[in-house]
This record gives sequence, C-alpha cells and structure tokens, in this order.
Amino acid sequence: KPMSPIRIALLLPVFAGLMACAMPGAPGATPNLVGTEWRLQDIGGAPALPEVQATLAFPEAGRVAGFSSCNRFFGTYTLVQDKVAFGQMGMTRMACMGPAGEQETRYMAALQKAQTLRVDGSTLLIAVQGQDKPLRFARSKP
Repeated sequence: KPMSPIRIALLLPVFAGLMACAMPGAPGATPNLVGTEWRLQDIGGAPALPEVQATLAFPEAGRVAGFSSCNRFFGTYTLVQDKVAFGQMGMTRMACMGPAGEQETRYMAALQKAQTLRVDGSTLLIAVQGQDKPLRFARSKP
C-alpha cells in the first residue's frame, strides 16, 4: 500500500536528520582518516621534540603506522564516531636513548590509552586516559 503524501511529509524531516548524522563532518560523525598523515606536536601539554618528527598515519581502514621518535610502528585501530582504540603495535627495534627514547615511550603508551579522537581543521586531537591534555597533531598529508 503506498504511503500518503501527509505521512511522507511528516517522515521527511526524520530522514533528513538521519542523513545529516551520517554525513562526514557532521557533529558526532566518524571522521574519515584513511590516507591521512599527522605530525605529533604535543604530548599531554609538553611540546614534541622537533628534531625527531614523530608521526601517525592511517594508510587504510583499520590500519595505523608511523614513526614513534626512534622506531617505525604499525598496528590496528578501531574508530566508532569519536571513540578510538589502538590495537597492539609492532615496531622496529632500534636502540634509542635520551629525550627521543623518553618521548617514544610516552607516545606509544599514550596511544594505547587513547579514548577519543577529533579532527579540527588541520589538527588531530586524541584524548588519552589519565592525561589532562590530548595528543595534538598537525596534518602533514591530505
């Protein structure tokens, strides 16, 4: 049985609202990270070391990779709306001492405790359990 024009008119705003929720960039929508790369700027309020350029990349859906300050890493992630979780990471095993080694340890530990993720223009913010300030990244690739 076809729907009456009145029923269609009443349901139209509901469908429009649901579509707005599913559109990229809508508040609460899951950001599309595939193909993006980010450079670490700040770890919980402390500036990242400029000479080592720690990174975070999302080469394909569910996959993450990057440079942790001394080593390359790779692994998995899940993202539902703004809730993010990084899986176990694999990484190269270069010895790393001093500030770069300390940053690597803090960075990788923070990713394991990530809770939410938000893209704000060319900035990526990842809230971390137990830290007042998020990891902050600047976009380095689209």
